[in-house]
Amino acid sequence: MSANSATESSQWQARSAPPLVTMPPISISPRGARELSRAPSGRNFLQQPDQGLPSLRHPVALVNIVASVFQGLNRRWARERRRRKVGRAYDMALEIARIIPRGSEVLDVGCGNGFIAHHLSAMLGTGVVGIDLGNSAEASIDYRRYDGSRFPMPDHSIDAVLLCYVLHHAQDVHSILGEMRRVLRDGGFALIYEDIPETWWDRFICSVHNRRWRRRTGPCTFRQESEWRSLFRSCGFETVSERQLSRWRNFMHTVERRLYRLRVNNAGCVFPKSVESRLQTPD
Repeated sequence: MSANSATESSQWQARSAPPLVTMPPISISPRGARELSRAPSGRNFLQQPDQGLPSLRHPVALVNIVASVFQGLNRRWARERRRRKVGRAYDMALEIARIIPRGSEVLDVGCGNGFIAHHLSAMLGTGVVGIDLGNSAEASIDYRRYDGSRFPMPDHSIDAVLLCYVLHHAQDVHSILGEMRRVLRDGGFALIYEDIPETWWDRFICSVHNRRWRRRTGPCTFRQESEWRSLFRSCGFETVSERQLSRWRNFMHTVERRLYRLRVNNAGCVFPKSVESRLQTPD
């Protein structure tokens, strides 16, 4: 390459290169200089923990981690409780559906969360009405609030009445049985689940149950098998059948259980005057 060519090439590069930008001087305050002198540099900077993650040595971070773990466990326990609750209701509904004819109109007295009525509606192919003292039920059912004295149903409008572990909570059992007789159609029947304090262990479990519920529904009254049959007979019901159930249905409430199937028998029924007058009063 000649000297003239080299000169022309250097002149072309000088013309094509961008102009240099001169940065204004940066002024740093004494406080900023101290902060820069304290900042890590080089290899030490790479070894510092990520500033976006909390250090386990910090007490606030430990509290947040423990709280998040407990929140997760609480959510998991709530899901498991719901699954057990829905599962037990499904098992009971399946047992009841084997007794009640398909298409029957059923009233679930003291339906609680309403899951038994919900499952039973699908199994029987008809709507099951649930009543209780609360304002609503957890499950999506035809729920009606019970005022504690009169079922919100017309006379002789129900094929089957269901009471799942309800009567021992009743403060006026004669009133409930009287209302049950009022709403049942001719040929209708009732299914009643009850705890029976047969042994000392049963009595202990029933006493624990009573302490748990007496502030909400009043004291519980648990009866022997013969006492239940006598009560049903005095209220105008005949015990068609009864069956002993396993105490291991619920591991948290291991008590003797029985299932009663009743039908109306007007002969020999003895009601209190208040109940008898309500039965004779038309809607």
